[in-house]
Amino acid sequence: MMNPQNRSDIKPGISVDIVLKADQRTGKTTSGTVKDILTNSSFHPHGIKVRLTDGRVGRVKTIHQES
Repeated sequence: MMNPQNRSDIKPGISVDIVLKADQRTGKTTSGTVKDILTNSSFHPHGIKVRLTDGRVGRVKTIHQES
């Protein structure tokens, strides 16, 4: 199982669900494809922060498995 808290499990081009800053209270997720990884540390307890290809920024909650 891929862990959204580990930077090593996240690569540009993979499909993920993120929680946007505005949605942190509700926990609503947004799907997209990773463009950039913004968190520098190898682990973050709330999820690694990424920028999606459409420009939105949030913390990864789910990593979709490649088929």
